[in-house]
Amino acid sequence: MTKTQKAEIIESLTTEFKDAQSVIFCDYKGLSVGELESLRNSAREKDVKVQVAKNTLATLALTAAKLEGIELNDTNILVWGEDSVATSKVVADFAKNNEKFVIKSAYIDREATDAAKVEAFAKLPGREELLGMLAATWMAPVANFTIGLNALKEKKEEEAA
Repeated sequence: MTKTQKAEIIESLTTEFKDAQSVIFCDYKGLSVGELESLRNSAREKDVKVQVAKNTLATLALTAAKLEGIELNDTNILVWGEDSVATSKVVADFAKNNEKFVIKSAYIDREATDAAKVEAFAKLPGREELLGMLAATWMAPVANFTIGLNALKEKKEEEAA
């Protein structure tokens, strides 16, 4: 790999990491190409990005993006996205189905953290679920009001009959 290619990778990753709310580091040693491709496909569905990069290049990109506090060693696959919960869910769901895939550490909301926090974030409701809960909460008073009006109407009809 030439110096120009390395510089392009560092620049690309730096730009991505500056926009990301979470960056998760996982060990993927022993996974097949098909398994990694299934991780990429599930990540793509949730607008999460996945890339294998050399530790030195990733460290330089992380430092340039002002993310510090985690030392990269061994094999790492980087998973990042703008939604911390969605990114954590992609990684945690994949780790459940693949014993060789291990969550090492992460930056969540730009703070260095461990695998336990990633798994805790994965258990939180996602954006779509939260929007559904919010809509149900907003609709409850309207639904109760209509039920009450309908009951009043039926009572008046019974009295008139």
